[in-house]
Amino acid sequence: MSKSVISSDKAPAAIGTYSQAIKAGNTVYLSGQIPLDPKTMELVQGFEEQTVQVFENLKAVIEAAGGSFKDVVKLNIFLTDLAHFAKVNEVMGRYFEQPYPARAAIGVASLPRGSLVEMDGILVLD
Repeated sequence: MSKSVISSDKAPAAIGTYSQAIKAGNTVYLSGQIPLDPKTMELVQGFEEQTVQVFENLKAVIEAAGGSFKDVVKLNIFLTDLAHFAKVNEVMGRYFEQPYPARAAIGVASLPRGSLVEMDGILVLD
């Protein structure tokens, strides 16, 4: 099976030894996105603003792969404070419709650059 790199200049450039996404067959594996503004590469401030930025960054990479949020089958959410879980659900509702993807929400001690939230996922393209 061949694999190809997916990238978008509308999402932050990779800040390490990884690709924004990899497509293998009709499956796309999205790398974790933190709330960096792709133009400035600076972290946006405020939890809701960070969550929105992460979804916008994921959206850019998903669209570069030829997909949409409807194609996401698995979403992993990493939070430095699980008290923000309800806000994540609220913001997620702006981007997803039923049937929702499978999801995990994981509390972690810290995230890159002091981010409060990070997400990665998997999508399957028709």
